[in-house]
Amino acid sequence: MSERLVPGQRVRHPLEPGWGVGQVQSVIGDRVTVNFEHAGKLLINAAVVRLEPVKDDPAQDDRPGH
Repeated sequence: MSERLVPGQRVRHPLEPGWGVGQVQSVIGDRVTVNFEHAGKLLINAAVVRLEPVKDDPAQDDRPGH
């Protein structure tokens, strides 16, 4: 993995767009726990899947009040 993920970081799974944006909960080695909007909390093997960081862009945030 070329980019280090950190707790609190927002990410997407490149092969599962329906899961929505997820927030990294913990990172232990290649094991990354992510809480996704539509899939819940999942353990991702970062040696197999490269999660895509999501830039915080208020224009793309459709949550009320954000």
